[in-house]
Amino acid sequence: MGAIQSGAIDCDVHVEPPSMDSLLGYIPPYWHEIIHGGRLGVGHRLYPESEPMSARAEARAAGSFPPHSYAELRAQLLDRYEPLAVILTCVAAFQGSRNPYFEAAMTTAINDWMRAEFLDRDERLLGSIVVPSFHPEAAADEIDRLGSDRRFVQVLLPVRSESPWGNIRYRAIHEAASRNRLPITLHAWGPWGMAPTATGTAATYYEDYLYNSQIIAPNQVLSLVAEGVFDRYPELRVCLAELGFAWLPSLLWRFDKDWKALWRETPWVRDKPSAYVRQHFRLTTSPTLIPGRTPPRELAQLAQMLDAGQLLLYSSDYPHDHGSDALENLLAVLGEPGRRAVLRDNAAAFFGITGSTVS
Repeated sequence: MGAIQSGAIDCDVHVEPPSMDSLLGYIPPYWHEIIHGGRLGVGHRLYPESEPMSARAEARAAGSFPPHSYAELRAQLLDRYEPLAVILTCVAAFQGSRNPYFEAAMTTAINDWMRAEFLDRDERLLGSIVVPSFHPEAAADEIDRLGSDRRFVQVLLPVRSESPWGNIRYRAIHEAASRNRLPITLHAWGPWGMAPTATGTAATYYEDYLYNSQIIAPNQVLSLVAEGVFDRYPELRVCLAELGFAWLPSLLWRFDKDWKALWRETPWVRDKPSAYVRQHFRLTTSPTLIPGRTPPRELAQLAQMLDAGQLLLYSSDYPHDHGSDALENLLAVLGEPGRRAVLRDNAAAFFGITGSTVS
C-alpha cells in the first residue's frame, strides 16, 4: 500500500458517525422517530468491509473504519504519522436519503457532530461542510451558517449528481461557496441511481467503482467550465478528491481543441478551457491510479503535462487502501520544491490554511 506522508497537509481523511443514533443530539426531534424506524439515514457503505480497498491494515486492526471518534483518529493516524493538518471528509450523507428536507437536517447534524467531536479537540483538524445535494437553497443556507468558522475549509459534494454541477440549478451553491471564499470539493461516489453513463447504471460494484474517475469526474470538469461558472464566480475554486488525475491531460487537449471550433456556443468561456482548469481546479493524490512500476521518465512526462507541482494536493484517503501506486516516485521526479508544494504549500494556499499549524 502507498506510504502515508508524515509532516504533510492531508487533504482527504475519512471519518464517520458510528450510527444514526449518534446524531440524535444534533438533529431536530421531529426526525428521531424516522431515524429509529430505519426508514431514512446512513445506509450502504460506499466501501464495503469485505473489499480489500476499504481499509489499511492498521485501520482493520483497530476494528473501526473510518474512524468514529477523535480518540480513534488520534490513535490510528494523528499520533502515528504526525500530519501538519488534516482535512476531514464525511461522505456518510452521500447515500443518506432522497428526501430533501431530511437530507438538509442530516447534513447539518453531521457538520455539528464533526465540529464537536473533532474540530473542537485538535487545532490540526479542519472540516468539510456537507450539504444537501437535492436542496440547493438549503445547501446555501448551511454554507452561510458555517462559513464564518474558518476551521471549515471546503464545501463537500458527491461527484455524482442528478445534473452536472455546473448546471444553473446549482447556482445557489456556487454563489454561497464563492461569497464565503470556500472551495467546492467533488468527492468520489454519490447516491445510487445516478446513471454514470449515457447508457445506464453499472451492473457490478467493480464497474461502478471505475466510473467515478474515468467517466463522471471529466464530465463535471467540462460542465463547470463550459457552463460559465468561473466567469460568473471568478474567485470560485474546485477540488477533485479521490478521483485520480492521470486522465486530465488528454481531456484538456481535446477540450481546448474543440473549443476553438465551437466557442460560439459558450461565448462566456473567454480563454482556453485548460487555462480555467489550471487556475480554478486542484486534484488530490490518492488514489493516483498510476501503477507503482511506472518508469520515472514516463512519470516526468505526465508531471509536465499535468503541471503536477501546481495542481496536486497530497491526500492519504485514510483509511482506504488503494495498493501500491506511483506517488512516491512521482514526488521524486518533481524535485524538492515540487514535493514540498504537493505535500504542503499547494493545500495551504488553496484552502487558505494559515497559522502555527502550517508554519
